[in-house]
Amino acid sequence: MSEFDRLSSLINRFSLKVTPQQDAQVNLIILQDRISGEPTKILLAPLSFLPKLPPVDECIMFSARTDWGGRDNPLFATLPNLIEINILYNPDLSMLVRLLKTEAEAQRCGVGGVLNRLGEVLMISILRQQIELGATAPGLLNGLADSRLSRAIVSIHEAPGKRWNNEGLAAIAGLSISRFTELFNQRVGQTAQSYLRHWRMLLACQDIERGDRIQAIATRYGYGSSEALSRAFRRQFGNNPIAHRKSF
Repeated sequence: MSEFDRLSSLINRFSLKVTPQQDAQVNLIILQDRISGEPTKILLAPLSFLPKLPPVDECIMFSARTDWGGRDNPLFATLPNLIEINILYNPDLSMLVRLLKTEAEAQRCGVGGVLNRLGEVLMISILRQQIELGATAPGLLNGLADSRLSRAIVSIHEAPGKRWNNEGLAAIAGLSISRFTELFNQRVGQTAQSYLRHWRMLLACQDIERGDRIQAIATRYGYGSSEALSRAFRRQFGNNPIAHRKSF
């Protein structure tokens, strides 16, 4: 595994759920040719639902509702509104969706768990492809697509409590400080320090909702005291950690 794995830290922090469903509220669909039954296309709407498809040459082979932290997940929130992948000439994805189809049709014991796991593998494959393609708009997807910036971003993800500064992050990226700050702003749409603060707050919010002690959270993410964490949390979310926990 690469030292700077662009997805693992996000997968560890945000639970990826893929639930096979056949109702209208799905955001992942695999299409197949009506005549041959060959899988043809994958459609994914990360933060919304896919509309019902009109009867054409294709029909639904598999559909599911996926969730990966919604807009709280900085990568999911910057994906395109609709991802469409032609799998006719993609042997890896084609093999995976064929396995999904076989498992769904066989309905053997444990089918639900197997479909969930295969759905997760499919989602990770889609996310890998999106990172490799990059994006035109600023955001985390665009930053992770840059081999230099991704090393700094993964370092932030993996060690959010470290006292990161631009000099250290630039060194990890193999860039001068001026080039690093310029490129980070261009690709991610905010400064590295702003992204670091935002990432810390997302994780702190998760920990607060889980019931962790405020002082422990403050220490975990590099804040000197619970008061310092509370001030940062209030700036980000408009209330203090205790009030947020009570409202959750």
